[in-house]
Amino acid sequence: MKISNAFTISASALTAQRLRMDVISSNIANAETTRAQVVDGKAVPYRRKMVVMSPMKSDFGQALGSALGNSQPSQGVKVTQIKEDSAPFKPVYNPTHPDADSEGYVYMPNVDILKEMVDVISASRSYEANVTALNASKAMMTKALQIGK
Repeated sequence: MKISNAFTISASALTAQRLRMDVISSNIANAETTRAQVVDGKAVPYRRKMVVMSPMKSDFGQALGSALGNSQPSQGVKVTQIKEDSAPFKPVYNPTHPDADSEGYVYMPNVDILKEMVDVISASRSYEANVTALNASKAMMTKALQIGK
């Protein structure tokens, strides 16, 4: 393992967690949006989005080693997709709302603010942990360079 791999791994994790926090903030911002898009002439509420991550294989040698059973650690993380949550929309009775149906129900986004707050705390803690790992790697590299003085 090269000494610079620690920087690459931490950088990929920082990028992924930053994107995750951006998606979470978008979910929170649209928690009350009843007209996110129009489908077949009908307004549809905002649908919660989630980030899917997977380990990154950096080169052919690692993929070959993994296929042969010589498992090597992955070289970071990458975002594979941003998918929509398939949970149903929440019906709220409000007959005066412009988007209410014939029975007086408005379908609100499937965004749960508490769940989003837990996710953003998790993402920020992961971000902080990766910054700490990056700083530790930098400190070790600096000490190693000072040995030759």
